[in-house]
Amino acid sequence: MTNIEDRMKQLRLHGMSSRWEALMETRRHHDLSLGEGLDILLQAEDEDRADRRFERLRRSAKFRYSATMEELRFGADRGLNKSQITELATGRYIDKGESILITGATGCGKSFIASALGHRACSKGTKVLYFNAQKLLAGTKMARLDGSAVKLFDRIAKAGLLILDDFGLANLDKKQQMDLMEIIEDRHGRASTIIASQLPVASWYDVIGEATIADAILDRLVHTSHRIELKGKSQRKKL
Repeated sequence: MTNIEDRMKQLRLHGMSSRWEALMETRRHHDLSLGEGLDILLQAEDEDRADRRFERLRRSAKFRYSATMEELRFGADRGLNKSQITELATGRYIDKGESILITGATGCGKSFIASALGHRACSKGTKVLYFNAQKLLAGTKMARLDGSAVKLFDRIAKAGLLILDDFGLANLDKKQQMDLMEIIEDRHGRASTIIASQLPVASWYDVIGEATIADAILDRLVHTSHRIELKGKSQRKKL
């Protein structure tokens, strides 16, 4: 028995090793057939790997909030539709490369909802990146100066879900317009993007600034998007 435990640990079968030890302690292994025992051990290994993958993805995403779908508050007073969120929780919008646009006043829960959707995506094995929009665009500008732009844009393009929070707090300059256009173009129809903003979508044209670029960006985002327009009082004390 000790040899079996050692081999599992050497092979890094952490889930199987932990479940094997539990079976040994409760002496349940005596009551199981070979097939039943293998099924239990393989299931334990599968669950352990899924948990480890989720933790890696969650840490890498760097969410603003540690939020879950179960913590969301629904109701007509908030403009948060339960059936819509339930559908988004399935992750089918990611498979289709569709966007989610979340708008509403300060403190109404935009970032919390975006984080919850991101956590759910991680639990399904999707690589997620979470950025403050202004910080990301400042970062792309610096990346162009130090020669790391190709690597950064490639990293963003490969994420199954990109979350841009606090979009529209400042108008974009020419380089930021082009960088945002490149990010959205790289992802169009291939990967999903969530954008959270205090401003209604109609005001995003003014934030982007250049009409031609704004049309191109919003055309790629809006037409296949899921819209969440929050309303009501600040939820921060309740969250």
